[in-house]
Amino acid sequence: MKKIPFFFLFILAFSACNNKKEGPDISGIKVDLQVERFDQDLFAIDSNNVLPGLNAISHKYPALTSIFLQGILGLDSTIVLPGLKRFLHQNTSIYDSVKKMIPSESPFMSDLNKAFRYVRYYFPEYPIPKIVTVVGPIDALAENGNNRTPDFIGPDFIGISLQFYLGRDFSIYKDPFFIEKIVPEYRSRRFSPEYIQADVIQLVVDDLFPDNSAGHPLIDQMIIKGKQWWLQDQFLPAVADSIKTGFTNDQLTWCKENEGLIWSYIIKNEDINSINPSTIQTYIGDGPFTQGFSQDLSPGNLGQWIGWQIVKKYVMKHSGINPEELMRKEPKEILDEAKYKPK
Repeated sequence: MKKIPFFFLFILAFSACNNKKEGPDISGIKVDLQVERFDQDLFAIDSNNVLPGLNAISHKYPALTSIFLQGILGLDSTIVLPGLKRFLHQNTSIYDSVKKMIPSESPFMSDLNKAFRYVRYYFPEYPIPKIVTVVGPIDALAENGNNRTPDFIGPDFIGISLQFYLGRDFSIYKDPFFIEKIVPEYRSRRFSPEYIQADVIQLVVDDLFPDNSAGHPLIDQMIIKGKQWWLQDQFLPAVADSIKTGFTNDQLTWCKENEGLIWSYIIKNEDINSINPSTIQTYIGDGPFTQGFSQDLSPGNLGQWIGWQIVKKYVMKHSGINPEELMRKEPKEILDEAKYKPK
């Protein structure tokens, strides 16, 4: 699996725009998903005698310890011991919040296990990674392409940074400095345990089919990214669309009610083959809303949502296509054959 550089509350009911979908029968698919609690072992270290504990976690988690110390904490070999001691002292309260919000037996693991059974159903050769939970600095989001994500992929594991799943109303997320300098509120509202499953699976999707849309025309990027959401949908068929997209229920309702108007606006006001970065940025990527549309109801990343609808239209016309084939289809072929004309 590739590496990337670094920078459970659950849904009990779904709105009309979040209806559960039926996936294939995975009753015969077995996955032994392993979970390791690096965060527990790390904060068990005696901060007044760091070296023995550091040696222990280095032996137990050789790859992750190096990534955590150097890539996440930014410590070089000359300052590892004092730097780790300082981190443990400064973040004990964060770890205490993690223990309360996400206890050892949290149900998110069973949900991830089910998601990976769908992954194995469609891609039986894909190596199922270990899940390793960490607690790092509150400003250490990972860089994944143009996105910043709480989670990251290592050599044979996926790391889940639990400090970013403490609930949208967690006090630090509401701090003005955090909102302005670290993560804006439209993003931190998704810092809740129910988003872990979708965040992890999005990394898996990108690992299977890396996003190669950079530099492509606007419409190509919309469809390439739409394909990623479509594949995520296959792995999480019963998960609410609001969780998978990051849109609110109101935003999803607005998108569905105005789908025809959205597409009409884009094709009338933009060159869909434009490679202008500012044009692409308007429609692709996270944001509080999409310029040119309602600031109260439109989501950011509206281009990917439209791309997702185009892909779904194409799949409706090619019902026998499997995910591997669909993900390798060229955007132009998908657009031409979808004959997307929403009302």
